[in-house]
Amino acid sequence: MSHECPRAARAHVTVRLAAVAALAAAACTPDEAPLLGKEAMLDPETCASCHEAHYTEWSGSMHAYAAEDPVFLAMNRRGQRETDGALGAFCVNCHAPMAVRLGLTKDGLDLDAVPAYAKGVTCYFCHSATEVTGTHNAPIELAGDLVMRGAIQDPVANTAHASLSSPLLDRSERRSADLCGSCHDIVTPPPHEVHLERTFAEWKASLFSKTESGDDQTCGSCHMKARDDVAANFEGVFLRRVHDHKMVGADVALTEFPDRDAQLEQIQRELDTTLLPRICVVEAGGATTITLRLENQAAGHSWPSGAAQDRRAWVEVVAYDAADAVVFSSGVVPDTEPLASIKDPNLWRFGDTGFDAQGNEAHMFWEIAKVESALLEAPVVADKEDPAWKDIHRTREYLYSGPLPSRVTMRVRLRPIGLDVLDSLIASGDLEPEHRAKMPTFTLGSTNLEWKLSLGVSCYPKDHE
Repeated sequence: MSHECPRAARAHVTVRLAAVAALAAAACTPDEAPLLGKEAMLDPETCASCHEAHYTEWSGSMHAYAAEDPVFLAMNRRGQRETDGALGAFCVNCHAPMAVRLGLTKDGLDLDAVPAYAKGVTCYFCHSATEVTGTHNAPIELAGDLVMRGAIQDPVANTAHASLSSPLLDRSERRSADLCGSCHDIVTPPPHEVHLERTFAEWKASLFSKTESGDDQTCGSCHMKARDDVAANFEGVFLRRVHDHKMVGADVALTEFPDRDAQLEQIQRELDTTLLPRICVVEAGGATTITLRLENQAAGHSWPSGAAQDRRAWVEVVAYDAADAVVFSSGVVPDTEPLASIKDPNLWRFGDTGFDAQGNEAHMFWEIAKVESALLEAPVVADKEDPAWKDIHRTREYLYSGPLPSRVTMRVRLRPIGLDVLDSLIASGDLEPEHRAKMPTFTLGSTNLEWKLSLGVSCYPKDHE
């Protein structure tokens, strides 16, 4: 969300809130007062006066950042130019949906002139949703009224707005995944119409969406974790189970933004438990084979997901002899270098690769006519006896001439957007070069593994079957 808070200190929120105090003060006092009008309800900062914790979390989220993101702005600018405007509202319909619905922009090229309250994925957009009519490209119907919908079935009456419970906003209800998922599956516009982002479809095919146990794991189960708290600072509101509004995924803010460091830390925590690794090392006939195995155990969808054509995820493996000299390596990439810059025939990479209509590799989504996918799938069912069970382990063998090494290290690395993608946007003049250095390279903690000859076993962990 573009508002002054991301561009300055958090303390400026207080200053901005003063501008809506005349409307919002009534929302936090038990005194009789008119319900808030549409102008106030559209503005997330109005919500902050009562829903302070939720607003603070949201204001540092990628939902709030969606229309500020310099990569989005660069891609939209370049896409509009290279398609002669054919993209229209395709990008901005997700990155600033209220701006589109209020008629404030048609293509996102004029977002600087759009009021702050209409940028990003706002409180009003989600909490006024009444129906999801499709599976991709944000086909979400809004009520058009000033009733705020949420998970609470017995909301406390207040002087700010009327309230209704809705399964679309209840993370314990399967339908809530429709609301999230319909925005996080993307089919590109004609002429190619490629199902490019498939997070919702991946979840629906996974164990996490199954209903037999009555214990579905929805999008909100992972990305909006619950806690005991009050939903609003208002007289009569009592302790409930509420949920986090940071909605952390893999993408990161590249400019100064509230709680950016906390965002990075939470992304790291989520990544650290996503994959299950194993290293096996054997020697025969004077040659050593290193076999790595990986399993997606906790993503809830394939990994990496989302804009998988832009993500860069790969395995680094290094073998050392008794003198600690490197005898074999693959996937060793300096944090400042694009993955595409290394010439590594053994590289094990995860993600999507896009191709244009002529079969050439393509990186910009409007050029992509076909996708080849190499993702780590989520489990489909837990029971191996189930006919639907599928082995989701993926292995890669590395062979080199020489005796057993003294030790072998591995780790899986992830860049939310590849440096080669950023470099392309910089070269086209659409992205400022300063943003490149802000793109992190994460290491998934669970995959930071070391096999040692001194362990006396060929595979580590040895009990990972």
